Amino acid sequence: MIEITSLNQSGVDIFSTLTEAQLRNRLEPEKGLFIAESPKVIRVALDAGYEPMALLCERRHIMGDAADIIARCGDIPVYTGERQLLAQLTGYTLTRGVLCAMRRRPLPSVEEVCRDARRVVIIDGVVDTTNIGAIFRSAAALGIDGVLMTTNACDPLNRRAIRVSMGSVFLLPWTWLDRPLTDLHQLGFRTVAMALTDNSVAVDDPTLVTEPRLAIIMGTEGDGLPHETITSADYVARIPMAHGVDSLNVAAAAAVAFWSLRTR
Repeated sequence: MIEITSLNQSGVDIFSTLTEAQLRNRLEPEKGLFIAESPKVIRVALDAGYEPMALLCERRHIMGDAADIIARCGDIPVYTGERQLLAQLTGYTLTRGVLCAMRRRPLPSVEEVCRDARRVVIIDGVVDTTNIGAIFRSAAALGIDGVLMTTNACDPLNRRAIRVSMGSVFLLPWTWLDRPLTDLHQLGFRTVAMALTDNSVAVDDPTLVTEPRLAIIMGTEGDGLPHETITSADYVARIPMAHGVDSLNVAAAAAVAFWSLRTR
């Protein structure tokens, strides 16, 4: 246990001054870190095999909500202090009083994510961390087997994305997709772009539902999917709307699509 007495204390920079980009460490991914927040989320990450590097914990949680986590984490620094001081240090009030810095793992290849999958989601250009977390949570709950992220999308191991997902980002294999979507044909997948176009079919169309392997492409709320992504997809699907509503938030739309297109 290390009592925090100063906002400039050595060792706590990973919780205070390092940005998400610095934690991610693009130049040396094997040295990258992420921050998991709240006991429940930290437990999910530990169960998934992620390696803890340091804990930041309100003093009152050491013998309470965080006791089992501290025991599981072994010989790592546990920084502690009062709630107000930790809020000053991190810049926000800790939701559940515990943060854990954890080491990133090497990402699987696209082939590995898709190998045994029947349903995957491609998240194309979505940069809102809340939406990313919500999509991962729905994907894990509704039968999606893997996630592919275009390189212009938000990092799923962003602190807020992790928190919104309630740790679901640790439950599904995911990786960055830096190749044309049509390459998924070589892995046995047909693609369906979720978009409002004149030739789109309803998301519960029997042809889609019976596809043995399907990649569901979700885009941003504002601009939607790029035209070339839509035209290169095998199918284009829409969620039928009522009362003059034109579209759903991408996270809500993803949940509807995952449920409608789940494997039977």
